[in-house]
Amino acid sequence: MSRYESLLQELDERCGWRRVKAALLDRKIPEISGRVSWLYTFGSATLFLFLVQVFTGILLAMNYAPTPDHAYASIQFIDQTPMGGLLRAVHKWAASLMVIMVTLHLLRVFFMGAYKYPREMTWATGVFLFVIVLGFGFTGYLLPWDQKAYWATQVGTEMAEQVPLIGPATASVLKGGEVLGARTLTRFYSFHVLLLPALLLIFVVVHLFLVVWHGISAPPERKP
Repeated sequence: MSRYESLLQELDERCGWRRVKAALLDRKIPEISGRVSWLYTFGSATLFLFLVQVFTGILLAMNYAPTPDHAYASIQFIDQTPMGGLLRAVHKWAASLMVIMVTLHLLRVFFMGAYKYPREMTWATGVFLFVIVLGFGFTGYLLPWDQKAYWATQVGTEMAEQVPLIGPATASVLKGGEVLGARTLTRFYSFHVLLLPALLLIFVVVHLFLVVWHGISAPPERKP
């Protein structure tokens, strides 16, 4: 046994990484028409895009200033730094792809009936994850603090205000007052980098646990 294999063996004896790997990665994927379908990759693709967002978001946050006086200028500074414009583009487009992938994943689960017993909780956590991903897109849109972002957020908060009963309170929490301003930008930044990532991490862990626990559902069979 080589030194490398010995090290892996010792790590496995202490943390059981091989069993974790087998539970997360070495799972049987149901077949459609005798072969594994790409339809089952939407969830994994969404998780990969989330990791891309975390990596690029951390790098962008190092140079971003969440204040009305400096937010737009900090975005311009990021675009002028080496690889800064590329990082921001990757973060922006990966966010759009993430919304598309999580939507396709939900549609696949729905039309294949994978939300039924005993996977109701898996479906419910997936719906919450979908809402959180949309929240990421909404809160992140304001952060460049340009005219397009400002007025799009103005429309979004006014739409939220029209929701019966909770609408006015929701809009007030989002804006931090009666109008969009410094508090709104600070709150959106806090939601985007603190609250939503924490919620997403919790629901991702629960969702993956349920997927591993119940396994991946087979597609419905046609009755003769």
